[in-house]
Amino acid sequence: MTQQITGALFKEMVINGAAAINNHKEEINELNVFPVPDGDTGTNMSLTAGNAAKELERSNPGTVSRAADITSNAMLRGARGNSGVITSLLFRGVAKHLKDMDSADAVQFAGAMASGVESAYKAVMKPAEGTILTVSRLTADAAVKAAENDNDIELVLEKALEAGRTALENTVNQNPVLSKAGVVDAGGKGYLYVLEGMLKSLRGEKIELETSGGDKPVNDKADFTGFETEDIRFTYCTEFIVSRKFKKDPNELRDFLDKRGDSVVVVDDDEIIKVHVHSNEPGNIITKALTYGPLLTVKIENMRQQHTEKIIQAKHEGRPKVAPVKPEKKYGIVSVCAGAGLESIFRDLGADGIITGGQTMNPSTDDLMDAINSTPAEIVYVLPNNKNIIMAAQQCVGLTPKQVVVIPTATIPQGISAMLSFEPENDEPENTSAMKTAAENVHTVLVTYAARDSEFDGKRIKAGEYLVLLE
Repeated sequence: MTQQITGALFKEMVINGAAAINNHKEEINELNVFPVPDGDTGTNMSLTAGNAAKELERSNPGTVSRAADITSNAMLRGARGNSGVITSLLFRGVAKHLKDMDSADAVQFAGAMASGVESAYKAVMKPAEGTILTVSRLTADAAVKAAENDNDIELVLEKALEAGRTALENTVNQNPVLSKAGVVDAGGKGYLYVLEGMLKSLRGEKIELETSGGDKPVNDKADFTGFETEDIRFTYCTEFIVSRKFKKDPNELRDFLDKRGDSVVVVDDDEIIKVHVHSNEPGNIITKALTYGPLLTVKIENMRQQHTEKIIQAKHEGRPKVAPVKPEKKYGIVSVCAGAGLESIFRDLGADGIITGGQTMNPSTDDLMDAINSTPAEIVYVLPNNKNIIMAAQQCVGLTPKQVVVIPTATIPQGISAMLSFEPENDEPENTSAMKTAAENVHTVLVTYAARDSEFDGKRIKAGEYLVLLE
């Protein structure tokens, strides 16, 4: 039975909670489809909690108020990602509620959890249900109710976790994105792991931090292939901390961000403003931030690229490597393209292997190696047909007994021209030179339409308008 949480105990609880989320971060990553299917929620929450653990390990807080302050400040400055920032807000509210307290009883600790939920809902511009917000709210509600009847903090947290697990299971019914993927909310599950770690600390169970990062087999996974990369409306996850040197109103920044993105979270205190936003204008956002003061930290990540990588990983997880087949001829050709029509063209021109891929769906080096090794030839030419695939193709050179020659084709027409210049009777240097020259002499024009409103080179583009792109 635990009736009081001291500074020293709170410190151990947070350190244990940070270890728990670290050890399960890959499991959380595999559930992460909302608000964007980029598979990094576990990593972000682990880094957020881990920053607090590091600060606490270097300190000796004499009161629960001091321990909560250290936790809150460290999480705020180390918060990453949407769920990481929200986690920092939950502990920020805890710190506010426990301010000036030497220790906290069950009622005070439950009240602190509720205060954390209030802080999180206030900071998130457009709160969505079926997320970590819902799970934390119902968890706190259960804690407050349990504390009214029992002063055992262990029992209160146990009851809170029971309610949290029920709330988590229901997130799949509350959020259409989670329902589509058939998984529970990643952030909500991560938060419960933190609370479970804190409860184990109350019971004297220390969780050892796994340096492998929790690389255990994961059973429950979201199907990342069920989401199109192009459906991600805002490309860049932008996070920063800016000093409040010029004492400007943070609400003005909130309004500015709300008009230029989503998943907006703004947290401020007397010294700094912490921002998380998904947007297509990271440059404009950073410029605006500088009107508030000097930037202390900045992180910008391409969520479309993260999602593409998750798709590739999901498609090839556990796949056995292909051994090089015995050569039956001198030359073979492997080409990257997408669609039955283009595949038919390349096969008619003599391609031995076709790899499905292209813009926003870049095959990995392993994909290319499998196709190369499956080609029964001594010398295998590779046509990437996309500038984003050229480097991956070049990594294949020297990884197989076959001689791999990469023709750096950046577009499909370049690949077709290169194949037309290939002559089976010529030696390798002659063919290589001819194919490269043919590709270099091709200019590619693409006709498409705008998927969304945007601006390029000072020109306004509206969704649905036709576009002509050179190279």
